[in-house]
Amino acid sequence: MSQTIKLKKGFDLNLAGKAENKTIEVPKPDTYALKPTDFNGLNRPKVIVKEGDNVKAGSPLFFERNVEDILYTSPVSGEVVEIKRGEKRKVLEVKILADKEIEFEKFKKYSPSDINGISKEDALEQLKKSGGWTNVIQRPYGCVADPTDTPKAIFISTFDSSPLAPDYAFVLQGQEQYFQAGVDILKKFTAGTIHMNVDGKAEVSQLFSQTKNVQLNKVSGPHPAGNVGVQIHHLDPISKGDIVWTVNPVGVALIGKLFIEGVYDTSRLVALTGSQMKERGYAKMYAGACLNKLAENVEGTENRFVSGNVLSGEGVGAEGYLGYYHNQITVIPEGKYEEFMGWILPSTNKLSFHRAFGMLTFLNGKNKEFKVDTNTHGEERNFVVTGTFEEVMPMDILPTYLFKAILAEDYDDMEALGIYEVIEEDVALCEFVDVSKNPLQEILREGIELIKEG
Repeated sequence: MSQTIKLKKGFDLNLAGKAENKTIEVPKPDTYALKPTDFNGLNRPKVIVKEGDNVKAGSPLFFERNVEDILYTSPVSGEVVEIKRGEKRKVLEVKILADKEIEFEKFKKYSPSDINGISKEDALEQLKKSGGWTNVIQRPYGCVADPTDTPKAIFISTFDSSPLAPDYAFVLQGQEQYFQAGVDILKKFTAGTIHMNVDGKAEVSQLFSQTKNVQLNKVSGPHPAGNVGVQIHHLDPISKGDIVWTVNPVGVALIGKLFIEGVYDTSRLVALTGSQMKERGYAKMYAGACLNKLAENVEGTENRFVSGNVLSGEGVGAEGYLGYYHNQITVIPEGKYEEFMGWILPSTNKLSFHRAFGMLTFLNGKNKEFKVDTNTHGEERNFVVTGTFEEVMPMDILPTYLFKAILAEDYDDMEALGIYEVIEEDVALCEFVDVSKNPLQEILREGIELIKEG
């Protein structure tokens, strides 16, 4: 039975630079990279190509040493030009010089009417070989799902409430057949419900309203209402021992296309956002695309290139690469300056959750768009207990005490305080409003890895 969830806690960051619902042409990058660091929990990748090898889109590049049958595959065809390593020879990225015309590895094709007849075993084999399985993310831990598990439910959030987020109805227009096929494939892996959650404040796109084999739920409220972790918490909470899978709507369509077209095609419409982007819209890109060709569409020289959104995305630089799971690129100014007593001076141009710091910001009304930069307006300091985290987190979790339990490596308290229910994006807003300037997302990931290993 469909449910309606109305959330009151949270905070919307109304930033300047939202993408218009139009497609724009950008120069194709020369290089692409698949980064093991994009995949949580992938600690010991085994690279199975070498520099100089030619690969196709869908060709395997590496795998986890303990899980050899789940392959991480190339997003494009071309020549492997660099295997970049860091300390202790840790693999940082596998870089590919792309062909002008992308060639794909061929996998078995099915007509839409044959999708339901595919066995679970055959579907799993094709997903693992092609790289398509990497779209299925497990909660707890936020890592690529273990195919030997059976989730109690699968969740798809069809909207993103984070700053300048892409419009998935626009991104997936014309892909209704692929999306439905993806849902039908996922249904083979659970006897539970596939929850498809839509924005309760907006008109539901036909793409989502007409999808079969799902339970359509409406979720409304400020950010982080669009976070799938928040939705799980209110619809089917995770307890110790529970397994839930999540799939981004773009990932659902990629899975469907894999079976209908027989190719693993990671191309998608990526939102080009941020106040420094000259023309804002959606550009077709493959996962792992180098961002250097966007320079002509960016104002100024001192900018932060973020793969993803400004709260939970990754600063990759102008020569960096689009993250595997990201459908958005944000460019904002760097904040390399000091502001004498800036936090105490009255202003109507500072975005802040705290009226004491934003001063006159609240006089602008809800529709004011803010141009922000990367300045943190303060240094890291000890935790200050203000109760603010609880005001922006619409979950029955005490974030301050959870973070302290992680720092103390107190496993019992971490479990009791809800670490199984959250990943980095769920506490990103806490990090934004934190007057102590602590790296809360990093702290949470450290705790998750402790629990996972323990």
